[in-house]
Amino acid sequence: MTNLRESARFSRRSFLRKGAVGGTAAAAAALAAPPVLAQAPIVMKMQTSWPASDIWMDMAREYTTRVEEMSGGRLTVDLLPAGAVVGAFQVMDAVHDGVIDATHTVPVYWYGKSKAASFFGTGPVFGGSATTMLAWFYQGGGAELYRELTQDILGLNVYGYMGMPMPAQPFGWFKNEVNTVADVQGLKYRTVGLAADLLQSMGMSVAQLPGGEIVPAMERGVIDAFEFNNPSSDRRFGAQDVAKNYYLSSYHQASESFEFIFNRDFMDDLPEDLQAILKYGVEASATSNLALAMREYSKDLAELSAGGVTVHRTPKEILAAQLDAWDTLIADLETDPFNKKVMDSQRAWTEQVAYYELMNAPDLGLAFEHYYPGKLKL
Repeated sequence: MTNLRESARFSRRSFLRKGAVGGTAAAAAALAAPPVLAQAPIVMKMQTSWPASDIWMDMAREYTTRVEEMSGGRLTVDLLPAGAVVGAFQVMDAVHDGVIDATHTVPVYWYGKSKAASFFGTGPVFGGSATTMLAWFYQGGGAELYRELTQDILGLNVYGYMGMPMPAQPFGWFKNEVNTVADVQGLKYRTVGLAADLLQSMGMSVAQLPGGEIVPAMERGVIDAFEFNNPSSDRRFGAQDVAKNYYLSSYHQASESFEFIFNRDFMDDLPEDLQAILKYGVEASATSNLALAMREYSKDLAELSAGGVTVHRTPKEILAAQLDAWDTLIADLETDPFNKKVMDSQRAWTEQVAYYELMNAPDLGLAFEHYYPGKLKL
């Protein structure tokens, strides 16, 4: 992989140097030469961690469309689904090695390198939402801690930025109703990241699988229950065909965001304006992605319900047990100094920011019940 990365780096830099009019000889040749066509666009190979049919590929396309339009065609993106070059969980290594230039993924997919990856996606719930924690990344010190983890601790040749803040993830899909902690104990369950440790401690047997493998694993009996992320993804890969009880509103993954990772050499070799387009295109896509999510997630949840799926809120007994499990897991994680530094930063941020958010937020459930009585399952 190292040789491949060095070769890719050399070729890219040679191309960019040759494409620039920098030296005296080049300038003289340019004056003497007849007019030529404009330089071909730079192509960025970007693989996601999602199947081609997933709504998250639609969201990745919203990013690539904005990048291409803002660059005026100077930068184009070869967007590929999971498995086109590497597996869904191998994208961080592929970007680091220069096998691909960029990826659209989530931090828990490289959780095997460090459990701290999960703090930037599916960490402990201190009272903040995904929006709260995205703000922590950009305004509360999270980005520097992410850089420290990826570059200083793990030595990865990448830059990373967080995108759309995801609505809290459902507890997931179950063949039978689960009303108590005893009901989930012993179930073979799919999740990822620290949520795997969390739910394992609650008596579940956890498997970490990419999204495209979940339904086949359910059909073969490898797992009994699962979560992925949202009603649209779940519906598109056929969750409703293997289970009929769908539980929303869980604490196991309440504050995740998309992650955009770029090979450092690729990005450093770009002109500064194209670097800025790649970076700030992430922020632009967050707005468009969230709008799309609100439309599609709600529509698909309604269609799942109309199609025979029973939609539940996760019972308070299970939520309370999740918080107790987080307390135990946090105490264990804090024995690592970097983990403690990240969580201390997050706690300070949520104590200030989430306090404001929660105190300031009106009771929207009361308003909803006023206009649509009896519909909300409180």
